[in-house]
Amino acid sequence: MIRLFSIITSILLAGAAQAQLMIQVTEGRVDAVPIAVVPFAAGGAAAPEQMDGIIAANLHRSGQFRPLPAEDMLSRPSRGDQISYRDFRVLGSEFMVVGRVDSLPAGDFRVSYELHDVPRGAKLISETYQVQGTQLRDVAHAISDRIYEQLTGVRGAFATRILYVTHNRGADYPFQLQYADADGARARTVLRSREPIMSPSWSPDGKQIAYVSFEASGMPGVYIHELATMQRQLISSFKGINGAPDWSPDGRKLALTLSRDGNPEIYVLDIASRQLTRMTNHFAIDTEARWLPDGQSLVFTSSRGGGPQIYRLDMRDKSVRRVSFEGDYNSNPAVTPDGRYLAYIHRKGGQFHVAVQDLQRNTFNIVTSTEQDESPSVAPNGSMIIYATKHRGTGVLQAVSVDGRIKVHLPSKEGEVREPSWSPFFQ
Repeated sequence: MIRLFSIITSILLAGAAQAQLMIQVTEGRVDAVPIAVVPFAAGGAAAPEQMDGIIAANLHRSGQFRPLPAEDMLSRPSRGDQISYRDFRVLGSEFMVVGRVDSLPAGDFRVSYELHDVPRGAKLISETYQVQGTQLRDVAHAISDRIYEQLTGVRGAFATRILYVTHNRGADYPFQLQYADADGARARTVLRSREPIMSPSWSPDGKQIAYVSFEASGMPGVYIHELATMQRQLISSFKGINGAPDWSPDGRKLALTLSRDGNPEIYVLDIASRQLTRMTNHFAIDTEARWLPDGQSLVFTSSRGGGPQIYRLDMRDKSVRRVSFEGDYNSNPAVTPDGRYLAYIHRKGGQFHVAVQDLQRNTFNIVTSTEQDESPSVAPNGSMIIYATKHRGTGVLQAVSVDGRIKVHLPSKEGEVREPSWSPFFQ
C-alpha cells in the first residue's frame, strides 16, 4: 500500500533513452482475424520507416488480428485497382491493407493506403497523408488506429504513449523517468536520478506529467512537469508523505496522499490556487486515490477494514463505501475510461495478480498469471491494462486485455522497468 519513501535527489536532464522496450505477444485470441498488410510500394527516395511493418506489428500486438506473412502473399498490390481478391481469399485473409510511400521535394513524403474487405471485394477506407519523414511513424500509428476502429468499433490506442520508470544498475543515474510510443519505440528520458522515482501520472491532455521526487530539503515532493518545455514546478512538499498524484478528469486538480496531519489521508489539490481539501479522515492508511470519470468520485486503497481494500469516495458529501470484497488484499486501483471496470492488485495464495471487477455486474476476474504484479494502468480506449511484474527476477512491463484473453510482454533491452502509466488520447 504505502511505499517506504527514501531520500531522493533527482537531476532534471532530457536526453536519449537507454531502455528501449520490446513487444512480444505471448497470448492472443484464438479467433484473431487474419489480415494481410501488403508491403507498401515505394516511389523515389527510401522512407526512414517501414510503414507496413509498423501497421502489421500494431494490429498483431492488439491480439485481435493475425497478420499474414508477406512471403506467403501471391501478389503485392499497392492500390485497389491492382488487387486480385482471389490471391488473398485462398490464404484465408478477411481484410487487406495496401499502400505506397512516395518521396516529395524538401524531404516530405506522401503516404496513401486502402483497407479492403477481401470476401466481399469492397474498399472500406482510402486515405492520403503528406508529412515530413520524422512524422512517418506517427502516420503509421494513425493508420493503425483507423483500421482498428473500422474493424472493431473501438477507438485504437496505437498513437498513445507509455510513461514508466527504468532502473539500470551500475549507471551513474540508474533511475530514469521515460516515455515511449505505445509500441515501445522512440523512448525519451524526462528525468534522471541516482535514487528511485515514483508514481508518474499523465495529465488528461497528455501535455504534463506529475510524479514524486525528494528534492525539497530532503523531503518527498510532488512535481508537475511540462513535456514540451521540460519545465517543472514543485506543487506539494508538506511535512511527511507527499505521494500518489492522480489528475482530475478536467486537469485542474490532483488527488494526493499526504501525512501532513500525522496520518496518510487523501487530499485534493487545486493546481491553480494551491487550495488543498482533505477528503478522508480515518486512523487507517488511505492512499492510491484514482479519479472516476464523473470527476465527483475517487476510488482509493485503505486499511480501515483491517487489511487493504478498495473504497469509493463521493466528494460531494465525503461518504465512503467499500468496493472490493474478494480476498483479504486488494490495492492500487485503476479505472477504465467509461468507469465500468476497476483493475487492481489482488493477492491469492501469497501471489499478487491483476484482477478486474465489473462495477455494473459486480463480477470479479483474475486476468494475469504472473505473480508479483503491481501498478496497473488502463489504456485510454479501455481495452488493455499495462502493469509492472517480475520475469526471471527482473522488473518488466506486461499488458493484458480487460477480459484476460490477450497478453503482451514488454521487456526492456537494458535495465528493469516499473511504474507504468498509459497516456490519454492525443488530440
